[in-house]
Amino acid sequence: MYRVIGTDTYLGEISKWTKTYREIAEKIPTKLAQNPYLGDQLGYRFFRERRIREKRVYYLVYDDLKLVLLIATSDKKDQQSKINYIKHHFYDFRKLAEEIAKQVS
Repeated sequence: MYRVIGTDTYLGEISKWTKTYREIAEKIPTKLAQNPYLGDQLGYRFFRERRIREKRVYYLVYDDLKLVLLIATSDKKDQQSKINYIKHHFYDFRKLAEEIAKQVS
């Protein structure tokens, strides 16, 4: 079982969604805790997205930490810029995941 944690960015973006979308998004952590490799792979096995109609949820899977980090969301129009941002900051997200894993352990 994986621990699923949302970044402040992710949580802030989700809070702006409509109630219907938020209710769907709130089920994602439970599903990812059981199987973190749901969703589409984005160039790397550990970098993935789940679609909720026209919205996307981006996350990173850290098998060694048993952690899934929910990073951000996007609409189709800003999808590529979010993907590029996350790829550019893989190292920073890894450090954040390690800090979270230490705090929770």
